[in-house]
Amino acid sequence: LYLGRMPRSLAVFDDFNPEGKTSFANAVTRFRERNIVLPRFSELRDPTTFKPDLLDALVDVAPDGADPINLFRVHWFNSPSQPTPVAVPDHIELPPELTGTNARVVVALGNRFPMIAAHKVLAAYSCLVARLVTGRFDPTINRAVWPSTGNYARGGVAISKIMGCRGVAVLPEGMSRERFEWLDRWIEHPEDVIRTPGTEANVKEIYDECGRLEADHSNVILNQFSEFSNHLGHYAVTGPALESIFLEVTSKQPAQLAAFVSASGSAGTLGAGDYLKDSYNTRIVAVEALEVPTMLYNGFGDHNIQGIGDKHVPLIHNVTNTDLIVGVSDKATDQLDVAFNTPSGLRSLERQGVDPELGSLLTNLGYSSICNILAAIKAAKHWRLGSEDVIVTVATDGSELYNSEREKIMRRDFPEGFDDTEADTVLRTHLNDVAVEHILEMDAANRDRVFNLGYFTWVEQQGISIDDFERRRSQDWWAELRPLIEKWDIRISEFNEATGAKHRQ
Repeated sequence: LYLGRMPRSLAVFDDFNPEGKTSFANAVTRFRERNIVLPRFSELRDPTTFKPDLLDALVDVAPDGADPINLFRVHWFNSPSQPTPVAVPDHIELPPELTGTNARVVVALGNRFPMIAAHKVLAAYSCLVARLVTGRFDPTINRAVWPSTGNYARGGVAISKIMGCRGVAVLPEGMSRERFEWLDRWIEHPEDVIRTPGTEANVKEIYDECGRLEADHSNVILNQFSEFSNHLGHYAVTGPALESIFLEVTSKQPAQLAAFVSASGSAGTLGAGDYLKDSYNTRIVAVEALEVPTMLYNGFGDHNIQGIGDKHVPLIHNVTNTDLIVGVSDKATDQLDVAFNTPSGLRSLERQGVDPELGSLLTNLGYSSICNILAAIKAAKHWRLGSEDVIVTVATDGSELYNSEREKIMRRDFPEGFDDTEADTVLRTHLNDVAVEHILEMDAANRDRVFNLGYFTWVEQQGISIDDFERRRSQDWWAELRPLIEKWDIRISEFNEATGAKHRQ
């Protein structure tokens, strides 16, 4: 599905675009010339299906390079310790000494993804490949425009470069320095990095810039907030990956999959929750910054939990399937990031009984990752979950993307330094004593209220028809999307056959 130009509508592209024969032919030629093979969603879901020649090729390619083989690393089954897929995605199970709850909180590590060390590269691949193989994107003509608050834009630029087209990153100027440094290394044309006013919550400013870019018909806007292939990619790939983690952690200690937690952001990752609910009747928890409590209180403002956006409800958020909304303060994520990445913080964790080896793994958690964990703790306490309950969530990226932000927080909050006393206070305030507040149970009335909030963005501002907006209220409509993944896999196989590309020449 995609957003066309004005007037906009939701359109299903499960079959070939009859006007896209030239685009498809140009894409086939480009991919044949560059020997690019596209992975099917079924392969990203289950890398045990990879053939021996592909596994051999992966051994020879670094995961951070712009090599077509890295498309076959756009999944959760990567590890820093080996070049080929692992049996179970890397994850951390947080102990009660850290979480203050007996519920088992399990975190999948997104910084194992290739090229950008964040799981948003999966969303970018999902959005572009669905257009490419149905004749709706010509890599020899079109520029792929990636509106984002950071990681999705980087993922889009990486996917674009591999696929031989120009990628344009549109993101707020206030994002972390590390994001822009990465873009500087990957972008060939400086004008393809567009900085919009504001920070995380300034999503409308991104949309406004995309509206300007859309006047040039060679630009294709791949808006993660409205591209349903983002939702479907996570349903098809992230959901099963989290299921494999759940089966692993409960193989010796049986438990139920009580909840899935994810910050809303574009709402793409929440699609994994739909998969888990379909499979295990798992409850879905959507998280937002307390400083911008859009879903909680119809609120507005600004925040620093980089990666989750706000001030609107994404078109691809399946609101009427969401069970709980939780607010988390950016002061907590800012300061816990300092604690998890300093010797004094690690010493404080050890004094609390946290194993030092596990403490050292907390560097795998970026801002939104910490946000997800705090929300998981709140949900566990709210529902009074115990040791027979598992909550799964994701670490979108790692702390390495926030070194410059950490310096700012140190100057702002700890100008005299961050010693053991400060560390103890931060952990006690933001982790040990997590309050069960700013939580909303999504009964029918609240689901309708939050769903209706999307009207102002998508109907009034972005031109979606009221009928297309409304049909998303029904779970039957969302269920009808699922078969698109299998249809796209067929198209990908046909595309690969047309290119004749191989993993090794």
